[in-house]
Amino acid sequence: MNDSASTPTELTTRPEWAALTEHAQAMRNVHMRELFDRDPGRYPRYTAEAASLHLDYSKNRITDETLDKLFALARSSGLSDKIEAMFRGEMVNVTEQRPALHVALRSLGDEAIEVDGSDIMPEVRSTLDRMEEFVWRVRSTQWRGFSNQPFKDVVSIGIGGSFLGPKLVSAALKPYWHGRLNCHYVANIDGSNITEVLRYIDPETTLFLIQSKSFKTQETLENTKIAREWFLQNGGSEETIAKHFVAVTANMDEAEKFGILRENIFPMWDWVGGRYSLWSAIGLPTALTIGMENFRALLSGAYSMDRHFRHAPLEENLPVILGLLGIWYSNFHGADAHAILPYDHYLRGLPAHLQQLDMESNGKSVTLEGQEITDYRTGPIIWGGAGANGQHAYHQLLHQGNRLSPADFIVPLRTHNPVGQHHTILFANCLSQSQALMRGKTEAEALAELKAAGMGDERAQALAPHKVIAGNKPSNTILFERSTPRTVGALVALYEHKVMVQGCIWGINSFDQWGVELGKQLGQGILDILEGKAAEPGSLDSSTEGLIRRFVSRHDPDC
Repeated sequence: MNDSASTPTELTTRPEWAALTEHAQAMRNVHMRELFDRDPGRYPRYTAEAASLHLDYSKNRITDETLDKLFALARSSGLSDKIEAMFRGEMVNVTEQRPALHVALRSLGDEAIEVDGSDIMPEVRSTLDRMEEFVWRVRSTQWRGFSNQPFKDVVSIGIGGSFLGPKLVSAALKPYWHGRLNCHYVANIDGSNITEVLRYIDPETTLFLIQSKSFKTQETLENTKIAREWFLQNGGSEETIAKHFVAVTANMDEAEKFGILRENIFPMWDWVGGRYSLWSAIGLPTALTIGMENFRALLSGAYSMDRHFRHAPLEENLPVILGLLGIWYSNFHGADAHAILPYDHYLRGLPAHLQQLDMESNGKSVTLEGQEITDYRTGPIIWGGAGANGQHAYHQLLHQGNRLSPADFIVPLRTHNPVGQHHTILFANCLSQSQALMRGKTEAEALAELKAAGMGDERAQALAPHKVIAGNKPSNTILFERSTPRTVGALVALYEHKVMVQGCIWGINSFDQWGVELGKQLGQGILDILEGKAAEPGSLDSSTEGLIRRFVSRHDPDC
């Protein structure tokens, strides 16, 4: 690896980077309140639309000059060529020597996409057709359990990308669920997760989906063993496992050893990362609950965003705009975090999914060339939660904290559940929060409010500084008509592409996750010690050794 302590990365030596650094200094004391006051046309100029999504990015610390310089940086990074390379199936995941072709999973066009000289689209389409037949058989009660009863519950066992994406989409599209089927997700190796699910389902009417590319993922296999044992102890048999267990994996042999029929095994491919896999057969729990027609609509929404991302000019490109704004704050304003604030109960799982998508993709500190990055920041911390709940909790930090965390407000224009004035109040809350972040409140305004309320001058003077809100906190607002399969598909694809944009600018590989692999390696060694399969190696640090001894002492039958 290069000695980067004395050698700057190529990115920061570019004239476009230097121009942005200088421009950021000039913008340091420019307040968005002033920008809006002197430019009545700011909102229409800084909005964009694609795939049924409306993006308002006017509440950012930007001018036309800022955007010009950001787009210049994108061009100097060869962004358009890198986008095209991904869609063509080139080896953009260089450390694992693979393409990153999640876009192929939702491609509705006739274009061939080749991997190692073979068109993968026939297999993708064939898998979707198999999914459609499977979903129809379960939902129409043609496929039944061992006691000839139709299924009522679907339990998806997976972790990471096999869990967060499908769980998000299933919850986001709850209004489209089948009236009879309920969907449950098991991921955590904490036994309480699967215990709580098994407690409320019936083995005669439960279908298990085992989702693991390798069929060796520790958490998934251990939960699968518990589900299998529970099934066998409650009326099932070795012969009827095939009626109740289906797998999505690249390791068909291991799935067959488990007892799953080959015709009930759906494929995964190494050219799709787990966090991008909800569009594949990993999405089966979603497809079972919302139906294949709606699942295909989900793919269609993502495909619309894909076409926009691939063909729209950079200046009109939603993922590019969002990605560059993130670069602006992370690298030129010192922001370490980015908040995702969905004002839609059904989208409450979006921050968790985007945490994995963004932080696993761009949580990197080495360039594609292997140089350690010490002179700029890469992926931000992704956090957030459902609005308006957060307004009564962590929004305090957004408004008055001294850390900068840009925010995305995501809100539908219409609700699936028009109860009283709830949605109107929710929408008003969303807009008021973004407005407050932008405008803030000056000390003079705070003082005037207090005096107008009848407070004495001395007390008002003392209290006013505590009510000052600096404002000038950036945010984006994403509007859509309603949470439908198409809009949810477009929304998730928007963020997938935003992540790719930032990875391209930073010169990192957004499609591997070696940091995740290290924990797995060390975890197996510690597990062997805890289970008595290996002695404590002398190489362990004193903290880990001490904690191991404390755990073993509590589980030693002789104690």
